[in-house]
Amino acid sequence: MSPSYPAVAPGTRSDGGAQPADPLPLPVVDNHCHLDMSRAGEEPPDLDSVLRAAAAVGVDRVVHIGCDLPAARRAPELAAAHPGLVAGVALHPNEIPALAAAGELDDALAEIERIAADPGVRVVGETGLDYYRTEPSGRGVQAEAFREHIAIAKRLAKPLQIHDREAHGDVLAILQTVGAPDQTVLHCFSGDIAMARECMDRGYYLSFAGPITFKSARDQRDALSIVPLDRVLVETDAPYLAPTPHRGRTNAPALIPFTVRAMAGVLSVDVPTLCRALSDNAERLYGPWRSGSPRTA
Repeated sequence: MSPSYPAVAPGTRSDGGAQPADPLPLPVVDNHCHLDMSRAGEEPPDLDSVLRAAAAVGVDRVVHIGCDLPAARRAPELAAAHPGLVAGVALHPNEIPALAAAGELDDALAEIERIAADPGVRVVGETGLDYYRTEPSGRGVQAEAFREHIAIAKRLAKPLQIHDREAHGDVLAILQTVGAPDQTVLHCFSGDIAMARECMDRGYYLSFAGPITFKSARDQRDALSIVPLDRVLVETDAPYLAPTPHRGRTNAPALIPFTVRAMAGVLSVDVPTLCRALSDNAERLYGPWRSGSPRTA
């Protein structure tokens, strides 16, 4: 059965007893999610239900990411069909070694650039480096593809969203060597406070997801604490990385209020102030969303 993530009134219980999110006082943007992706053993969620549930708690706009060729091909259609969506497209770093081995990488990158030129595609991403799942033998071609995605973002004058898993130093080195696009976002930031300071010095944006709510995430909270309000974003990376108290369950944009409230505590600001900053930053990066986003469930 496909999960529908129905909107739930504050104070009720859902999803196996986990506390539902109280609505935010002002609307925000989910900076990075995969709305046509499902976790193992689950069917893809019903997109209309997901967006209605999110809007009911104040998440009225989302950046949907297609990070392989089939998903990238669908992304502009989804953005055109849903006013609350804008799209991003790229080849995820973990897709790169297999495409290169099959001799298909150049054609795949060319297709990504064609798709990324669509007006509904507002960002090139997620691209970058992943040393958790990629063996050393595949990292050279991964870096080459990262550099080409950077070039695509520059040619199209669109923001770049970066995936960085256990590759902090090399990600920063490549961005420094080739020159980052004017608008660069490290999605699901997992670095420490020193890396956050370097990113701030370079003018990047940092996007934080559900792990900021985990007890073990002290380094990420320390990093967040030094990010100015005009450089911070929030995301789900749905269907993964659900925040506490939903950790381990399927994530969805409707759970972002948990992350926003945790971030407000780290930043020592009130929730409305953070909501305004998150919304303003996203629209500065990606432009305005179309009217007609679902506001209620």
